[in-house]
Amino acid sequence: MQKLVRQLAWFIAVGCAAATTHWLVVVAVVSASGLAPLAANVIGWLVAFCVSFAGHYQLTFKHHRAPPAQAARRFFAVSALGFAVNELAYAWLLRVTDLPYDILLALILIAIAGMTFILGRLWAFRRKG
Repeated sequence: MQKLVRQLAWFIAVGCAAATTHWLVVVAVVSASGLAPLAANVIGWLVAFCVSFAGHYQLTFKHHRAPPAQAARRFFAVSALGFAVNELAYAWLLRVTDLPYDILLALILIAIAGMTFILGRLWAFRRKG
């Protein structure tokens, strides 16, 4: 049980770092270039993926000992699925609500985290399977 609690703590820390990176990149790109939030979201996700994979591989799921290339491919698939859900929800919510784009993005990033932990733990960073 203590191992799971430690793993969850690392997941939250790494996830917060990646989500903050994602959010900051989107806000910076929109502010600096005027790029639409949905387009900037792609850039934010790609930068945050690097933070997320490195942190989860080295800290959160280090005991799973998956080969780096295998883990990277699998985690990219998990992250891409999460991003697809993110982008669809973001596009829809940008159209149907009056909430600011940055608040909507923060809420969506939090919602995707649970799926990422489960798929990362059960598949992406597993050595076998």
